[in-house]
Amino acid sequence: METHSYERLSAQDNSFLVMESPTMHMPVGSTNIYEAGPLRTREGGINIALFKKGIESVLHLVPRYRQRLMWIPIENRPVWVDDREFNLDYHIRHTALPHPGSEEDLKRLSARVMAQQLDRARPLWEMWVVEGLQGDRFAVIGKHHHCMIDGISGVEATQLLLSPRPEYEVHDAPRFVPHTAPSGFELLRDALLRRACLPVQILRGLREFRRHSKHGGRQIRLRAQAVAEFLGTAMQPAPKTPLNGPLSPHRRFDWLSMPFAHFKAVSGAADCTVNDVVLATVAGAVREFLIARRVNPDEIDFRVSIPVSVRRKQERGHLGNRVSSWILQLPIGEASPRTRLARLQQATHQLKASHQALALDMMMALAEWMPAGLLSLGMSGAGARTNMIVSNIPGPRIPLYLLGAKLVEFYPLVPLLENTGLGVAIISYAGKMCWGFHADYDLVPDLRRFVEMIDASFKELAQAVGVGLGGDGFAGPRLEHSSGYRKRGRNSGERTRRRPPA
Repeated sequence: METHSYERLSAQDNSFLVMESPTMHMPVGSTNIYEAGPLRTREGGINIALFKKGIESVLHLVPRYRQRLMWIPIENRPVWVDDREFNLDYHIRHTALPHPGSEEDLKRLSARVMAQQLDRARPLWEMWVVEGLQGDRFAVIGKHHHCMIDGISGVEATQLLLSPRPEYEVHDAPRFVPHTAPSGFELLRDALLRRACLPVQILRGLREFRRHSKHGGRQIRLRAQAVAEFLGTAMQPAPKTPLNGPLSPHRRFDWLSMPFAHFKAVSGAADCTVNDVVLATVAGAVREFLIARRVNPDEIDFRVSIPVSVRRKQERGHLGNRVSSWILQLPIGEASPRTRLARLQQATHQLKASHQALALDMMMALAEWMPAGLLSLGMSGAGARTNMIVSNIPGPRIPLYLLGAKLVEFYPLVPLLENTGLGVAIISYAGKMCWGFHADYDLVPDLRRFVEMIDASFKELAQAVGVGLGGDGFAGPRLEHSSGYRKRGRNSGERTRRRPPA
């Protein structure tokens, strides 16, 4: 007789379920643009049957894609169990853009897809194959619940589905034989046994910590100090800005592609990291955006949350979240781009030295034994402590192919936390820095303006450190305003609340 099989979600994975609400969605994903190549049909569409077969042939490599949530009675903590009714057709959607299929149409569709919550009764992911894009291209909008993956594991999962070569061979998928899910009684019994073994687990954890650490006492003091410093920063409410406020259920999505070599040139000239250059670019854009909204940036302690991976080498290839975060003040009151970069370089150096990233990791380890109600209370105000998320993810350096179709653009998306109307995600891919901008529909109706300010901020920074970019460097059309947004004067602070078109 087969015994039941399940996997308990970590406290950090569960926190993204706890945080979700009708207006605060927790998808991570991307809009990827491909050359049609061998997936083009005679009629000019995309061979969706081949696409599904290709995805199905590798699903056994990522079992989480065929697992759903189940909850432990009374404790109300989730676990992963195999979905005996898994249906690939539900998760892979096929649609098309209206002719002539512009990128603006694709941005609007991406925003609408990401604004819809995933069905928790099914595996928490979707792929939307979008044909009809201009230039003999198609797109795949990938969407996963944050409880499944973080940025690094998401990139790793994507690379499992893609190939570094255009040649491909689709093998028959192994037969899916789901494991037996436990009953509610079995889950509750196991949870009670787990809690009864808590003292033994703590002692075992301390022994493991001492075995892997040469200076156990120093490491404990270091982690305690990191937690104290993190709480001292994180407990302070973020100041109010035009980018912050109550969220609506609707979203905007925009993107920008820039040469990675330009960022390397600036980081080399300034003797700093590429991440420092990214943060300085964002700081310059935020400064100009606030000025355009008639807000004095000198008076605002603008704080960003920066995800930091704490994934160890032995954890590579595993889904789930192994991420901490820095909370960093952007020097938006500083008019000089060179000075902004120098201050950020100093700040990130201090954050690395302070080991602040250890703090959230330790707190989540403690939260493994925290009741779901307390975890919910602790996470409810997370978004009120920062003004924006800025996530910079290292991606593949070489071109990748999906069943022979070349991936040409890779635009990531991070979820919006409570009161944060804009999230910025960047991934490096095949010589490009691909920026994805995810915004609340009402709080940031002028998202395209912010995207253009990112481009202008980087050019200003490059000039300040003596790097000549050559050409315009702006990948994407320059628009006066986003779709659905009424054009105003540059310095107007007026906002028009409009619903997305049906």
